[in-house]
Amino acid sequence: MQLQRETSGSSDVGPVKSAARALDLLDDIAANGPGTQLQLSTRLGIPKSSLHALLRTMTDRGWLQTDPTGSVYQLGIHSLVVSSAYLDGDPVLARATAVLDEVAAATQETVHLGRLDGADVIYTAKRESVHPLRMHSAVGRRLPAYATSLGRALLAEMPVESRRDLVPDSISAITSHTTTDKEAVLEIIDRAAYQGYATESEESCLGVRCFGVALPFSNRAVDAMSVAVPISRLGNGREDLIIETLLSVKAKLAAVQGHSLVR
Repeated sequence: MQLQRETSGSSDVGPVKSAARALDLLDDIAANGPGTQLQLSTRLGIPKSSLHALLRTMTDRGWLQTDPTGSVYQLGIHSLVVSSAYLDGDPVLARATAVLDEVAAATQETVHLGRLDGADVIYTAKRESVHPLRMHSAVGRRLPAYATSLGRALLAEMPVESRRDLVPDSISAITSHTTTDKEAVLEIIDRAAYQGYATESEESCLGVRCFGVALPFSNRAVDAMSVAVPISRLGNGREDLIIETLLSVKAKLAAVQGHSLVR
């Protein structure tokens, strides 16, 4: 009986402070880059005395590493090992491999797979363009959903009120072309919902236009695919070819999946 009472009350236990601080530290370095103990203490609001022991433990375990001076902390090799295990074990990524290859072969351009995480999208897979001039990006990069074709395609799958909740009232510009008016962004997402695909031009990367579609791997789509093309290469019907390719892939997946869940 005593064990039963302890188990039933476990849901009331709050987060473990040391574990929360360790995760906050990893998140901060991933988002804001390496830092000294003083810089990390300031960024996270953790006293230097408390942070010192945490940095030593995480460095000893390989989650963090230091520069040659031993004073600047960055993500360590164990962070890569865990990230790789996530990618290898994700069922959507496994099933999307053939689709990524198909779209990359048809368009010859950079293709991204992305996943919605809160109000952001994170690149989970990529196929490089065959051309020397291409978009620079990396798996694991996080961008606000409202400024990307991936994110807009996913927001377009949601109820109108849910879209509004995920577009901030105050929008920070990524480039000089980023749409920063909330109502204008919501209109763009409404148009994406009507068209079945989303676009953005130079709003997340200068000189690049992106086209994206949500992928029906689950009842509520959280994964999307995009094609990123330098604007200088968009003549001679290229835009129509890319849109038709993405919509065709989306339709084929919907027919095959039958909206069955894979996770």
